[in-house]
Amino acid sequence: MVRTSRLAGVGCGTLSGVSTGARRPRVGIAGISLEASTFSPALTTTGMLAPKRGQEILDARPFWATGGSLAEAADWVPVMQARGIPGGAIPLDDYLSMKAEIVSGLAAAHAERPLDGIVLDLHGAASAVGLDDLEGDLAVAVREAVGGDVLISTGMDLHGNVSPRLAEALDLLTCYRMAPHEDWLETKERAVRHLLDRLALPAEARKPAKAWAMVPVLLPGEKTSTRLEPAATLYRRVAEVAELDGVVDAAYWVGYPWADEPRNHAVVMVTGDSAEICLRECTALAEEIWKRHEEFEFVAPTASLEEAIGLAVASPLTPYVISDSGDNPTAGGAGDVTWSLARLLEDERLRRSGKRLVYASIPDAGAAEAIARAGVGAHVDVEVGARVDSRLEAPVRLVGEVLAVVETTEGYADTAPGNLETVVRVGCVDVIVTRARRPYHLESDFTTLGISPREVDVLVVKIGYLEPELFEIAADWVLALTRGGVDQDLLRLGHRRIQRPMYPFDTGFTFTPSAVLVPTSGTAR
Repeated sequence: MVRTSRLAGVGCGTLSGVSTGARRPRVGIAGISLEASTFSPALTTTGMLAPKRGQEILDARPFWATGGSLAEAADWVPVMQARGIPGGAIPLDDYLSMKAEIVSGLAAAHAERPLDGIVLDLHGAASAVGLDDLEGDLAVAVREAVGGDVLISTGMDLHGNVSPRLAEALDLLTCYRMAPHEDWLETKERAVRHLLDRLALPAEARKPAKAWAMVPVLLPGEKTSTRLEPAATLYRRVAEVAELDGVVDAAYWVGYPWADEPRNHAVVMVTGDSAEICLRECTALAEEIWKRHEEFEFVAPTASLEEAIGLAVASPLTPYVISDSGDNPTAGGAGDVTWSLARLLEDERLRRSGKRLVYASIPDAGAAEAIARAGVGAHVDVEVGARVDSRLEAPVRLVGEVLAVVETTEGYADTAPGNLETVVRVGCVDVIVTRARRPYHLESDFTTLGISPREVDVLVVKIGYLEPELFEIAADWVLALTRGGVDQDLLRLGHRRIQRPMYPFDTGFTFTPSAVLVPTSGTAR
């Protein structure tokens, strides 16, 4: 069925303007994608973001890689895409250099032969030292470089932020509808298909109306998982609104709570050909979120670390998983906070229980290299961690046997290509020490190191909510409210610059959601 928000014959995914033999659109690709905690002393350098250029960018996404469903749908002009594991803010000079490359590359491509559209691949929670609203700054610069007629689309993380100037600079905005983000690739493709669909329309009909509504709520992802209410229902509503006649897309950004900028708060956007419907549905979604904002709860039982250890020791279920959430590298933590590890190594209850615990992980390049030089079977005495974030605990001493040394060539790490990963057994605790910071989400992340996560008694992972494979493996689990740059207890962090009042920093205040139309043409300022 053809949606009335588009011209007849141009349905979502149809790309009829391309398939009928019309000139293929010329589309630039660029972006910077990062989730960055301003409460962490860590920095994310250009090298950590591993910029891709040219064909590398296309190869990274199956839908526009060679043979992909959209490979021939446009003349793609890939400029530069930087994407990295969440971490600290980007040094300003690094950001400005990447921004200059993106802007000059798109401007040169546009001057050579005009671009019809741009896919600006963003996360929504990147930060640069001393600069507010990195995504807004980049989007405005891109818009100024190519002018107001070029259509710009983005597919973002629902934990990102959408400032008014970002909303104005772009034409098509959407975000994930699942947390954990099992739909991330689907969302990225949806953003591209929206762009191609609109480019198949006459030029005067391409730019949609955009309704934007702020909601004064800022919550961690672990309280907004779509595995439970109210997020499950709210995101179903988002999908329903997106299917209405007159609507192109609907999105609800939870916002990123571990950065302290005025843009950090929840946002709803609805885009489409009917400004009236967009305003109405955007306001209604914002009203529903605000109505239910006090219902959000953690995705799992929570406890202090001491309580979590007690629960794990007492549980007959294995593996028992503990989320060491305060230093979660996939939320922006430095990854090398040793506070939890120090207490695990000292805990007499764990020692007496006879249970085996695996701790994933501590990044420390020097320690990992020393462990690797000693080799499997050797006894080592090394200090690990707290090289970046030592505010809570000093480096921890590991005295034990080396169980594994593996050079990995794949993985979600701060460096590319690959990583050095080692395992040291200290009493009943097996500690994973790595050259570069990385998360442990997959069963294969452990089996590569000779660890069967299904067979250990206790698995402690630096993570928030469990990613799908860990969730399936866990016989039981608890979210430990530990300290670090992505502390789940937001009130402990010391926000100073977010807009107030803001829940949960403030309670008992009244708010009436109201969507506004964002300008749809011209250069954003």
